[in-house]
Amino acid sequence: MKMLIAIVQDKDANRLSNQFIDHDIRATRLSTTGGFLKSGNTTYMIGLEDDRVEEVLDLIKTASHTRQQFMTPPVNLDAQLDNTSSYPVEVQVGGATVFVLPVEQFHQF
Repeated sequence: MKMLIAIVQDKDANRLSNQFIDHDIRATRLSTTGGFLKSGNTTYMIGLEDDRVEEVLDLIKTASHTRQQFMTPPVNLDAQLDNTSSYPVEVQVGGATVFVLPVEQFHQF
């Protein structure tokens, strides 16, 4: 048995939830915040049999997309200001971060 912890961007969370429902995958959904953009994420905790891990990873890959987003870098007041310090820069966000952990015991009461 394995525990998957999947962190996806909020924009992809509903699509992934629907995929889990369609494939009879039970997941606990948590609202989380993180990353250097401090943007909203959704974290799924999924307990499943070893033979379904690849299936779930494929669903996560399909539903979680990377995208380009503009952000304004934080101003460092200790550094000397230059002309580029206040302009937005384009960064890649999204996708998924997935941890696959072994489960020693599972109980459902």
